[in-house]
Amino acid sequence: MTEAPQAASVAQAETPSDEILRVEGLVKHFPIKAGVFKRTVGWVRAVDGVDLSVKTGETFGIVGESGCGKTTLGRTIIKLIEPTAGRIIFEGRDITNLKRKEMRPVRRDIQIVFQDPYASLNPRMTVREIVGEPLHVHGLSKGAERRRRVEELLRTVGLSPEHANRFPHEFSGGQRQRIGVARALALNPRLIVLDEPVSALDVSIQAQVVNLLDELQQQFGLTYLFIAHDLSVVRHVSDRVGVMYLGKLVEVGTREEIYRTPMHPYTQALLSAVPIDSPNQRGKRERIVLQGDVPSPANPPSGCRFRTRCWKAQEICAEEDPALVPRAGGAHPVACHFAEVMDPLRLAEAAAAQRAAAQATSQATS
Repeated sequence: MTEAPQAASVAQAETPSDEILRVEGLVKHFPIKAGVFKRTVGWVRAVDGVDLSVKTGETFGIVGESGCGKTTLGRTIIKLIEPTAGRIIFEGRDITNLKRKEMRPVRRDIQIVFQDPYASLNPRMTVREIVGEPLHVHGLSKGAERRRRVEELLRTVGLSPEHANRFPHEFSGGQRQRIGVARALALNPRLIVLDEPVSALDVSIQAQVVNLLDELQQQFGLTYLFIAHDLSVVRHVSDRVGVMYLGKLVEVGTREEIYRTPMHPYTQALLSAVPIDSPNQRGKRERIVLQGDVPSPANPPSGCRFRTRCWKAQEICAEEDPALVPRAGGAHPVACHFAEVMDPLRLAEAAAAQRAAAQATSQATS
């Protein structure tokens, strides 16, 4: 394979008035180079056909295992990485093919908070310079006006204006992430991509940052695309949730639909690992331990990508890639031929079935 995958044609559609972002068939493939002449011998399918929509003022959570393509999806949506195929529609405008100069006005409305607060801030710049840099780049203010704006942003995220002349190494992880949030707010954006904003922080600091993000959303009417692998955090902050596996969304629904009635086996396995809050329910649920390793995104399985680790897999799963549509009487879309509504407390039955299937496979190969 030596040519990049081509985009499938997608019909133009009107954007609902309450929809700020829509992604249609988004694809991002990275080339695999080999040999003396660095020829392309394959493609890493990091994001492989994602469709989602985000409503104005909501928090849309993206969850999944490490390496499933969450971060690549977020960065491709805001065009820090150029997409291979698909469309990105922001506020009714197709921004997929905009050049760097054309994207500059759009970037005022789309910002990102990075995962690592220790690596995302320039150690040679003061906090005043870091937070004020977007204002300088876009030529929005200077001098005393910019200093006042920076001090106002620092107060907004719970820091003192006296911190403006310090360097990043003088702050804790939670304070650095607040600085990153202040920088993202500098241009008054409408959409902020939060790329695992609390994963590098202690649990007590996580709560502070999550509460801060919630307060800022209420105060400024922000829309969040919240990327995380911690399902407990996502449940706390999100209005709707998308579950991602190996470059594809396998289930999308409201917070209640995903956490109370998960339908995809992968979602059920993820939720079985979440600690139970109520002591009365402890011991009544078993964890589903998925067998095998996550397939390589450079060579994904045919059909359903989860079938190599799924206890429900049958022949059709290898032949046909299930579409992300409502199934089995459920109200939300799920990409599984054998989806079924399952209360989390019934996951013990699924765990037993999964163990039995693993034992049968082991006996067949021994």
